[in-house]
Amino acid sequence: MPVKAMDLFEAYARNQLPKEEGYVVSSFFSNNSAYSIYEILSYSGVKAIYQTDTGLTFQSTGKKIYILIEPATYPSKAMEPYVRTNDEQIPLRFSELEQITAKNQSKIMIAKKPIESFSSFTILKPTGMNFALVFYRLPDLFDTLQLFFEKTLNREAGIPQTDAKKSAKRIAETVSATMNFKGDYF
Repeated sequence: MPVKAMDLFEAYARNQLPKEEGYVVSSFFSNNSAYSIYEILSYSGVKAIYQTDTGLTFQSTGKKIYILIEPATYPSKAMEPYVRTNDEQIPLRFSELEQITAKNQSKIMIAKKPIESFSSFTILKPTGMNFALVFYRLPDLFDTLQLFFEKTLNREAGIPQTDAKKSAKRIAETVSATMNFKGDYF
């Protein structure tokens, strides 16, 4: 059975990063609450990948979608995500995010469309509980992403199972519709 996903930095060290196209999922968890930021980045046409002090830099075209999990007790709910503190900030407004309210009143916010990078981008080296995983382009990629998000939203971000499943399905649909490689890069 082929490997569906691997730690990004381990894949780099083993020379197992896909060069043609791939998907990277990174997480940024708050130390004090269930506030979480996920980034999904698709890349294609890699010219070079090199390690820096802070992470891995890809000289490549890429698209990034943000997912923001806001617990019910989050004190700055009314503040637009792009003006929040550095640790809690994503470069989007509420109008650019699809919002799902879970049974426990947590909010799952999914970017409606990706932000594009045309030359290079850096994936930061994870610290603490955070992670960076590369997902391989296999026939069941979007099902794998959906299952992954269903589990991590439930276990790591405290989203009730039913809402985690619904949100994960929406995330996979958004990634498939807006970050697939059909004609974009080739």
